[in-house]
Amino acid sequence: MTSSSYSPAANQTWLAPVASAPISATVKLPGSKSLTNRELVLSALANEPTLLTAPLHSRDSKLMIDALRALGTAIDVLANGDVRVTPRPLDRAAQIDCGLAGTVMRFVPPMAALSSADVLFDGDEAARRRPMHTTIESLRSLGVDVDDNGGMALPFTVRGTGSIAGGEVTIDASASSQFVSGLLLSAARFERGITLRHEGEHLPSMPHIEMTLDCLAKRGVTVFTPETAVWSVEPGSIAGGEYAIEPDLSNAGPFLAAAMVAGGSVTIPGWPDSTTQVGDEFDGILQQMGATIVRDDRGLTITGPADGRIRGIEIDLSIGGELTPVIAALAAIAETPSRIWGVAHLRGHETDRLAALATEINRIGGIARETADGLEIDPSENLHGALWQTYEDHRMATAGAIIGLRVPGIEIEDITTTSKTMPNFDELWLDMLGGRA
Repeated sequence: MTSSSYSPAANQTWLAPVASAPISATVKLPGSKSLTNRELVLSALANEPTLLTAPLHSRDSKLMIDALRALGTAIDVLANGDVRVTPRPLDRAAQIDCGLAGTVMRFVPPMAALSSADVLFDGDEAARRRPMHTTIESLRSLGVDVDDNGGMALPFTVRGTGSIAGGEVTIDASASSQFVSGLLLSAARFERGITLRHEGEHLPSMPHIEMTLDCLAKRGVTVFTPETAVWSVEPGSIAGGEYAIEPDLSNAGPFLAAAMVAGGSVTIPGWPDSTTQVGDEFDGILQQMGATIVRDDRGLTITGPADGRIRGIEIDLSIGGELTPVIAALAAIAETPSRIWGVAHLRGHETDRLAALATEINRIGGIARETADGLEIDPSENLHGALWQTYEDHRMATAGAIIGLRVPGIEIEDITTTSKTMPNFDELWLDMLGGRA
């Protein structure tokens, strides 16, 4: 099934609300998915229990918790939402449901290779189309038996022997930085650690790798980067303890964009002063498109352009392709043309996001063209209501909601796809609009 042939789910459309007045709202976001799932893996590999405070509770984090439990880890979700993780020996045969979570399908197999039992990985139909060859090939280069029936994709079985020698590994992570992070997260448990080298056309989403390195360092793991696109993790223990999860700054994107579309202001409390999250880039990007942004003790506050005119943008988003749907949605209603490049890897995300965004923007009367590694979007005076398909992709759903603030009649095919990272998105969205000046 490709983006062009995707069939909408029945009876789940959600009429995106139109903003009838400027917004004045404070939106408290759930924890970062990227940090939550990295810390869950490290907690399961640690030498002592870990308490994670304010983690995300979503489909992706539940899939990760279920995967780690299946491998034998004890995980308790406390009444206040915090999560206590107690490591256990990795010795259980297991079947792992990856759903559509890239972090599960790419972070857990290296950990499963440390098990002394067979571990089967599978997921949603769309997950079986996501690139997995780099994970499978890298594990084989480390001496791990992986049975994929020749498909280089889900489903596959990791047949661990209880240990991994480690050493030097070369991969091509051009399709996703998750291939790098997946190996680095487990590498301290390899007998010789790992020296991992990327050789490929480009390396997307470097901030996500920096996030992984930061998480490892905070756990007492010795890790360094001897040269560009080479990472070394020394063997050793992984500390437990207590770790707070930052708010998800990528999920802030739609709410920040709302202030630009509807006018008024939105405040995101708890915005960190310093972070490895790529969503922090929204600050500078949205200012280029006409927003005013202030950081103070309230958090981050964005105010939309006084005249309501959103400026188009020309930008390389290779640093964080996940920001593309928000920027593309704003570009569809901007006053001047936009060009986004450096995001060819988005064709291997939950869906082919470049094809999906171009298709849906054009469906509602916009003007969007795919390029080799991005999108070109021109202003249009013919935007109109229509079904906005989501392709089982949470960021496609939120992109449609952004446009729907200004264009009446945008029906989001399946708003429940947002449960991947933000289970109550629709409630937060309506609450934001309810807090008007």
